[in-house]
Amino acid sequence: MMHKLGISTGLALAVGLALTPGAAKAGATFEAIKARGVVTCGVNTGVAGFSIPDTRGAWSGIDIDLCRAFAAAMFADASKTKYVPLTAAQRFTALQSGEIDVLTRNTTITLVRDGSMGLLLTGINFYDGQGFMVKQDLKVKSVKELNGATICAAQGTTHELNMADYFRSNKLTYKPVVIENQDQMYEAFFAGRCDAMTQDSSALAAVLAAKPQIAGSYMILPERISKEPLGPMVRQDDMQWFAVVKWALAAMIEGEEKGVTQANADQMLTSDDPGIKRLLGVTEGNGKALGLNEKWAHAILKQVGNYGESFERNVGKASALKLERGVNDLWTRGGLMYALPLR
Repeated sequence: MMHKLGISTGLALAVGLALTPGAAKAGATFEAIKARGVVTCGVNTGVAGFSIPDTRGAWSGIDIDLCRAFAAAMFADASKTKYVPLTAAQRFTALQSGEIDVLTRNTTITLVRDGSMGLLLTGINFYDGQGFMVKQDLKVKSVKELNGATICAAQGTTHELNMADYFRSNKLTYKPVVIENQDQMYEAFFAGRCDAMTQDSSALAAVLAAKPQIAGSYMILPERISKEPLGPMVRQDDMQWFAVVKWALAAMIEGEEKGVTQANADQMLTSDDPGIKRLLGVTEGNGKALGLNEKWAHAILKQVGNYGESFERNVGKASALKLERGVNDLWTRGGLMYALPLR
């Protein structure tokens, strides 16, 4: 009886310790980032509005802002980032191998990617859909008029399978031209090698925004043949780092919901709103739960901005893309953006 009692007492103690609130247990990736002093993000080789370098090599875009948010959370300094440009074919291997800490590269979240690659989705920062671009001279008004067309697509993307499924289900034929490098795909399409090009509709809009001199000669067809929820991914080897990435995105959305901006982040520290006080670390607890400074979300919102600010300057009306918020608006305005409770 004494022996059994000892085992029962030990189990109870172990469970009690496991359930005791406290700081997050440090993970290998989290600790490596801390030691290195920068967050290494895998990004697109160049899509306006999402991740693109300027002539001086300075990166910008909605995915770049997300990477900066992770750095602000970890170091209270959004500049402590390193960007690794990756093609669609390279991106998952780079994450799996540890070359990057997080993939912030307009990547569609799917069951297979989330369930069988040793990776985890952390949230959705842009809801998109697959579209098609054609030359105006083709006189095509619908994807269903592309029967027998030659269509350019990027290798290693969801677009290949989506296109095959769509054309098969609609009893249409097409000739795919699959190209590994995204820029080479654009060159092939604009050189007339393909009748149409397919990609996320936002990326197609970005291509036209980057080519104003010829944009009027092309059009994006109205149909969206798929759901393309885009978001950051991490490895399954460190749940603390997973939590930091997940809640950094949530903090940007919550910031917009609560009206906290880059301009007023300091002023909002004196707010009486309990939700704002928790978000900005005036009421402690969230930082400890993540293993971060309590002002981690304040650093994100002051240095990077809330989700709406990031959207508008990179892909919204203040950008060259001029995309509508649409489904990427807050849930309170008919969109799908809804922050998980930061408490």
